[in-house]
Amino acid sequence: MKAQWVAMFALTVAGQALAAGVAQVPNPPTQYPEGELGRMVKLGEDIIMHTNTQPLTKDLVGNKLQCTSCHLEGGRSKTIGTFMGTATAFPAYSEREKTVQTLQDRINNCFMRSMNGKRPIIDTEASIAMATYITWLSEGQPMKMNAKKPVTPYFTATWPDKDVVPLIKQATHESYVNGQKVYQQKCLACHAENGQGVGNFPPLWGQDSYNTGAGMSKLNKMASWVESNMPLGNANLTKQEAVDVTLYVDAQPRPNFNLQDHLLPRSEMGYYNSKVLEEKHTVRSNFKMFGLDVDTIRGDHLIP
Repeated sequence: MKAQWVAMFALTVAGQALAAGVAQVPNPPTQYPEGELGRMVKLGEDIIMHTNTQPLTKDLVGNKLQCTSCHLEGGRSKTIGTFMGTATAFPAYSEREKTVQTLQDRINNCFMRSMNGKRPIIDTEASIAMATYITWLSEGQPMKMNAKKPVTPYFTATWPDKDVVPLIKQATHESYVNGQKVYQQKCLACHAENGQGVGNFPPLWGQDSYNTGAGMSKLNKMASWVESNMPLGNANLTKQEAVDVTLYVDAQPRPNFNLQDHLLPRSEMGYYNSKVLEEKHTVRSNFKMFGLDVDTIRGDHLIP
């Protein structure tokens, strides 16, 4: 009886936290399920941790990133990007796709953007395994489907952070220069002078990084993520520093995004759950979304 009361109390507290928009992320589970379910959880975890080299997904990835590059600790972190609670939000409405998305939809679509690759086929072993792992990380948490966006309920109110938008819109070339200084002081050791990453730390621009359709290529989303997560293990940037270093990183060259280039042939991919079939982005268009000219931000006009 006491155990039941404790469980009910925990769910009540979690529910209150969600309703208040407070990020009180619980600890991840530690005991894998038994049998075939446990095998799929472990397989999904392996894919999340080694996406670009794991046999089931390596041919679907077009860069040197893994899911854990953005979803730290394989999604077990308690910061923005966590997978904790994510499964409880699905099915969820996606403004981008203009449809209600399943968890598998959301995972698979990330391959086209952050991974700059091809969208996995729904219900393949890889697709099911990733969804199984992420669902396991939400075990015991209250369901809270999201009618507005496919985001873990713990960060619905802060992803993306609305307070970074004014700072982005008023950015200047000086903001970019300051962002370069922040990068050199606090990012370079892990991501290198040329942004190509060091060891297991991911590349931040160039052909081996995320494309211009990825969430991290959107200035407000990346700034929110950076403020919550960087430097790794000691997130201490001010909001302004997070915005400035985002301007610097996202102004660098990276692959353009054309949705049609990332979909398998219709005869192979099965049903694609989206009403949006044409979508293109570039570095220039991503800056223009906030009223910014990327040439001016980079100071190209100052070069003789």
